[in-house]
Amino acid sequence: MDETNEDRADALFHALADRTRRDILRRVLAGEHSVSTLAAGYDMSFAAVQKHVAVLEKAGLLTKRRSGREALASGDVEAVRSVASMLDELEAVWRGRIDRIDSLLAEES
Repeated sequence: MDETNEDRADALFHALADRTRRDILRRVLAGEHSVSTLAAGYDMSFAAVQKHVAVLEKAGLLTKRRSGREALASGDVEAVRSVASMLDELEAVWRGRIDRIDSLLAEES
């Protein structure tokens, strides 16, 4: 993976590392929500929810658009699929290593 892809992976996994951000992402993947509606569902300030939304947006996991005075957030399914793809690649590496260990152990028997 080149540096740009590594930076993207860092941003994605940082964004997903927080429980509140994962919950916000689930909600916006199910449908578009205003940031104020999202904020009403959490026991934190509106500004704190805005910061969580900004982290998700910076990572490319959601997009925002303006509708009058409202900021509307939508989840990006393709970005979520890219996270799944990264995890699949990591799993393949580890499965290959485990298979090699199994082979080495079988040779010793």
